[in-house]
Amino acid sequence: MNRKPVHVAMFSGGAASAYVTYQMVQTHGKENSILFFTNTLWEDDDNYRFMYEVADYIGIEITERVDGRTPEEVFEDTRFLGNSRLAKCSSELKVRQTVIFIEDLRDQGLEPILYFGIGAHEKQRAENLKDFYGHQSLESVETRFPMFEGNIKDVDAKRVIIEEWGIKLPRMYDLGFSHANCGGRCVRGGFKHYADLYRIWPHKFQEQEEMEERMRETLGDVSILKSKDTGKAYTLREYRMYLEIINKGIDEVASASLIPEEDDMVPCVCVYS
Repeated sequence: MNRKPVHVAMFSGGAASAYVTYQMVQTHGKENSILFFTNTLWEDDDNYRFMYEVADYIGIEITERVDGRTPEEVFEDTRFLGNSRLAKCSSELKVRQTVIFIEDLRDQGLEPILYFGIGAHEKQRAENLKDFYGHQSLESVETRFPMFEGNIKDVDAKRVIIEEWGIKLPRMYDLGFSHANCGGRCVRGGFKHYADLYRIWPHKFQEQEEMEERMRETLGDVSILKSKDTGKAYTLREYRMYLEIINKGIDEVASASLIPEEDDMVPCVCVYS
């Protein structure tokens, strides 16, 4: 079937996907473009501010899809606590909604082409997403990565947004987070992310710790963080106790054995969808 191409920017609420959206619209026109956002209902309020300012600047409305559940409700429904290696919140709240949207567009005689804010240094992630969406729906979906393909760096995209568009970036960047997903509560974040969360927003760290404890009461010895070496659970309560020791001034090197090593470089699909 011959379908009319429609260009879909996968808007995460971050700088890279905002920049990609602008370039996509400039190239293909507003009438052939969609700014697509899947809402987890955990996003930081300032993310929404940024998203609507970007949409207003570009002159295109946000097309939002929402499952209706929060990540915690997905964990309860699936009886599986999302963790640093596997998170069903992504597959349920973002990927599933995206696949449904793709098929809805096709039912309307449109063929979506997905655009992602993958950085110039992230070849492997681009390849993974290309393969991922090549097998996620009834037919393969074309994916494009303008920043990677054009060798555009994140810092350059942020500079354009701030200096040329006059839009302030989401506050989570300024606060020191590596990404702005789920208001800091991303279960794929790893140890460094949760150290930042404890330092910047201890109340949200506490929310995650309390959620984890509720899930442990039901599911047993599960946790958000995992040891790289053993794969065993390492609870947020344990990690908070470790961070409290560090903050009290005990030598960091001497106390490093309190925490298992983990690979923090495990990206969640949320970062790009």
